[in-house]
Amino acid sequence: MPVGALYGAIAARRLSRTGLRAGVPVICVGNYHLGGAGKTPTVLALAGILRSLGETPVVISRGYGGRLRGPVRVDPDRHAAADVGDEPLMMARTLPVIVSRQRAAGVAPACALGASLIVMDDGFQNPALAKDISLIVIDGDSGLGNRRVFPAGPLRAPLPPQLARTDALVIVGSGSAADDVAARIKARGGPVLRARIVPDEASVATLRGRRVLAFAGIGDPPRFFRSLRACGVDVLAERAFADHHPFSQREVAALQAAAEKDGLTLVTTEKDLARLRNNENLAAFAQTVTPFAVTLAFGDETVLRSFLADRLGRARLTL
Repeated sequence: MPVGALYGAIAARRLSRTGLRAGVPVICVGNYHLGGAGKTPTVLALAGILRSLGETPVVISRGYGGRLRGPVRVDPDRHAAADVGDEPLMMARTLPVIVSRQRAAGVAPACALGASLIVMDDGFQNPALAKDISLIVIDGDSGLGNRRVFPAGPLRAPLPPQLARTDALVIVGSGSAADDVAARIKARGGPVLRARIVPDEASVATLRGRRVLAFAGIGDPPRFFRSLRACGVDVLAERAFADHHPFSQREVAALQAAAEKDGLTLVTTEKDLARLRNNENLAAFAQTVTPFAVTLAFGDETVLRSFLADRLGRARLTL
């Protein structure tokens, strides 16, 4: 807790800094805490809505887990997860993505791609870029844990200054663990949006009638396993790994042997498969794995569209 207090004081001070103006609106999709809550599906869903509004979004990501500092445009045909990180690699299949360890350095290449706005994947606590809209994603089932700052808890910074900089809240799932946070955002006049993870129908159809071994190296593997079962997938075995886990040849051999022994189909997330596909030593194994694709659907997309149009219009008046 003493270390958490020190970490929190530093993080709160960083939050108060004024960042670089990008010259185009910047939307940040982030969390209050460490670990996964559904940021990547939110970025992809948000980008779809922005495109329907006539925008040209370009994503800037730190490229967590990748070796390249950037700025570099992610090319799924050339880069591996070890180069740029698994999430940027996955998003780059449908969106232009710039990986830049120094986020401000990613602005120029994003604008060179014709960005009408920038979507920051994570970086809510990073002060380098001024944010016009900060959209926070939180899991409705797990909430914020013990609400202490790392390493005493999961928070990246004390909650009050994070709440003060939140423009909109997205609660993924139907749980009530984030209801009090939602009430505080509503009290400040910010919209609170419910969203749900929607399995891809083709993925479900492919797995129907099969017995599977599910494995995942994401922020919350049990949630992935629950999602499979909720769709009627017969999950007979589970293997959980740490978030962004770099699979070894020994691990994939063990997974393959376990699946073959019991006649099971190997299933994983798209993010995990991105790490496997672009690793030349694991590419053959990746071809034997079935991805379970999901998208994020907002409960009231009309509210979000109206909010985005209003805030982007106001942001452009100040550029």
